[in-house]
Amino acid sequence: MKTLFHIVFLLIICWQTIRAQEVAIEHVNLIPMNRDGVLKDQTVVVKDGRITEAGPAAKVKVPVGAVKVDGRGKFLMPGMGEMHGHIPPPSGPAAFIHDVLFLYVANGITTVRGMLGHPGQLDLREKAKRGEIDSPTLYLAGPSFSGTTVKSVEEAEQRVRQQKAEGWDLLKIHPGLTKAQYDAVARTARQVNIPFAGHVPADVGVLHALELRQQTIDHLDGYIEYLGGGASEIPQEKLVEVARRTREAGVWVVPTMVVWDTILGVHEPAVIYAFPELKYLPRDLIAQWKKTYDTRRSAPQFDLARVKRISEDRKRLLKAMDTEKVRIIFGTDAPQQYSVPGFSMHREIKAMADAGMKPYDILRSGTASVGEYFKDADRFGTLTVGSRADAILLEANPLDNLANVSRRAGVLVRGRWMPESAIQSRLAEIAKRNAGQ
Repeated sequence: MKTLFHIVFLLIICWQTIRAQEVAIEHVNLIPMNRDGVLKDQTVVVKDGRITEAGPAAKVKVPVGAVKVDGRGKFLMPGMGEMHGHIPPPSGPAAFIHDVLFLYVANGITTVRGMLGHPGQLDLREKAKRGEIDSPTLYLAGPSFSGTTVKSVEEAEQRVRQQKAEGWDLLKIHPGLTKAQYDAVARTARQVNIPFAGHVPADVGVLHALELRQQTIDHLDGYIEYLGGGASEIPQEKLVEVARRTREAGVWVVPTMVVWDTILGVHEPAVIYAFPELKYLPRDLIAQWKKTYDTRRSAPQFDLARVKRISEDRKRLLKAMDTEKVRIIFGTDAPQQYSVPGFSMHREIKAMADAGMKPYDILRSGTASVGEYFKDADRFGTLTVGSRADAILLEANPLDNLANVSRRAGVLVRGRWMPESAIQSRLAEIAKRNAGQ
């Protein structure tokens, strides 16, 4: 009898798990991101992590037993991508790793391109894919290619082949590579079919990186140096010219505007030290960030006027790239330097708007454009039938006011519905734990 009870109990659990994979968000205003604008009174049905139906509420039949979410008066947009994010190494505290992954999800970041790999991290990628942990879908760069990790052309070639064989999604370029080493990475990466992306080493320069079709140039790295910025304002025609070259090369850029201002030292300390989202990270990490920033701002060579000029030129460069239709994808470099996973998205959105980008283009850089970047790996980034079911349910229209991206009612991650009440409960637990350190 006891055995029969256990069998029935397991069958009930299995049935509930299967049914929970079906979600219907009803009567919602849909922002599909495969076009500009809003589709009113739509219903979206999700099963097994995919959108199976999306259309007028009067025509879409909701499956019996599906989890129903009332979308009346709300807006549904695709989940956002963090295209220059970081995942803590597996050797660190497990709680911190899972907190970081959840902080992304809590803010509607449903895809993360991790830009510095660590041994053992590929297992985490697979657990996320299987839904065993609360996490965005992860695409991971391998351990860095830098002046420290690569000492010869032969070593560069061998390292590329090794990371391809290990199963990393891309190669991460850091400063310090010689031009010959960089060329070896590019040549071998093409041979084994793995992309390379990240920084532009000083010995390489941005024009050569464009010539060799580095897949993404992150942080707008190398551009200001090429343009001679810092000493005086860069002429507009030079910004337009290099933006045009970037578009013609087909290279993507990941601007990371806010964190780079932090690295430059632009932000007033009292402002960034008071970011409310810092409560979700360990105190010792915040103390380390503060020490680094204090040191930077107090250095004898620190020139606030110069770094502000560089910051303004970066904004002008981003606007020129937007105007020239360069392929821009969203990223914040979290967690690093007061860039808190997930929460940094809202500050980056504002910075891109301050640079002159339009709301739709900013949101597209984190949704449909991310899906386009990963089109050979999966289908996502738009709310269309067949796409991975990643979405953010919002209380108000983000196309009217970008600040509405923070007004969540819940998040869909690979078809799993997480209401805002559950998200806030978990965030409160994380904040409480860090406060007690």
